[in-house]
Amino acid sequence: MAHADFEELKDLKLFKKGKVRNVYDLGDKLLFLASDRISAFDYILPTPITDKGKILTQISVFWFNFLKDTVKNHYLTGNCEEYPEELKKYKEIIEKRSMLVKKTNVIPIECVVRGYLSGSGWKEYSSNGSVCGIELPKGLKESSKLEEPIFTPSTKAESGHDENISFEVMKKSIGAELSERVKIKSLSIYKAARDYLLPKGIILADTKFEFGLNDGELILIDEVMTPDSSRFWPANDYEAGRSQKSYDKQYVRDYLESINWEKQPPVPELPDEIVENTRKKYMQAFSLVTGKEEL
Repeated sequence: MAHADFEELKDLKLFKKGKVRNVYDLGDKLLFLASDRISAFDYILPTPITDKGKILTQISVFWFNFLKDTVKNHYLTGNCEEYPEELKKYKEIIEKRSMLVKKTNVIPIECVVRGYLSGSGWKEYSSNGSVCGIELPKGLKESSKLEEPIFTPSTKAESGHDENISFEVMKKSIGAELSERVKIKSLSIYKAARDYLLPKGIILADTKFEFGLNDGELILIDEVMTPDSSRFWPANDYEAGRSQKSYDKQYVRDYLESINWEKQPPVPELPDEIVENTRKKYMQAFSLVTGKEEL
């Protein structure tokens, strides 16, 4: 069951409802609950992707555990048996698609790290030879590997598009010292994940992180390196100079482009075949990242 709006949880205090996730306020903690909703081009599609919320949550849980020596994070538990009593009656709905996390003061910046030139980074480079104010070598192609990963922050928009900004703008927004800490931490997390994934056949082209502060300590929050927040490319098919096959929702975007939807309401339904193939791509990513075959 998709539980698209989690109507059954009306007695919990809704902290925030995002495009694909609900967050509930439990006092000093939050409950992150991932739905099967999928968004593309800033619209929530009317058709859910079966098990998507569970897949993304379990990938994030894996990374929080994997990275715990690299960075402190907000993850407390994803085990319903360890949840507060008032949540246990919802076990059937929230199991495997939820996490109990610490509350933090969220830093209002999307922390993007790029190891390859793709998406908005490629568009920006094509027009002016740089990304977020970082000059790059001439002659790079779409999907080119960068000599060193780059930190390219963006604004964190509540609705509509995030906008790429320079590191200088970020420093003016949140302060130079905190900006440096966030940049160093983002690059170290990306490199740890990149080096873990490549032998498993996945290129981590780019990804975005969010951070919060907890008593002055920098904490990794939100979801981490899922197919919704990262570009995962099959390494055995990689070739610079073109767009790449991927284990993320690019497949859904490509379908929507193919039917010439004008990215305005009404938002089209997804055919069963697209839903099933998208689920398969998410499950492939889950299996390659975690080494598990089943959720």
